[in-house]
Amino acid sequence: MIIIRVELHSAITRQVTEIARMRICNVGGTRTSGNYQVETLRGRSPEQFNRGTVQRRGEVRDYPRLSLHVWNLVARALGAMNYGNFQPAEASSKASAQEPAPNVPTTRALNGAGSFHSKGEP
Repeated sequence: MIIIRVELHSAITRQVTEIARMRICNVGGTRTSGNYQVETLRGRSPEQFNRGTVQRRGEVRDYPRLSLHVWNLVARALGAMNYGNFQPAEASSKASAQEPAPNVPTTRALNGAGSFHSKGEP
């Protein structure tokens, strides 16, 4: 599992505050191509993140794990959860500005080629 923590480092107080957390879990594939379940957690503090309440959920499929840097996996994971204005072709333009309803995780898949498809679609 890969854990991504986003920390704010104050230049004034030198205080470090965790403001976001994401999990990337390897769920299969081959030596060269991976499939991942990805989740962002709800909260603004380590105590809240440690509860494990999922804010959004998605999948990255067929990721070329040996030929691309891990930051590409992070970017695809964010896109699969509809962060960064990534939109599948069938989504409406209004949906890009909306957060999902509380406790209703968004699930989308992003394949290794960088295109989206619905769960269960090849």
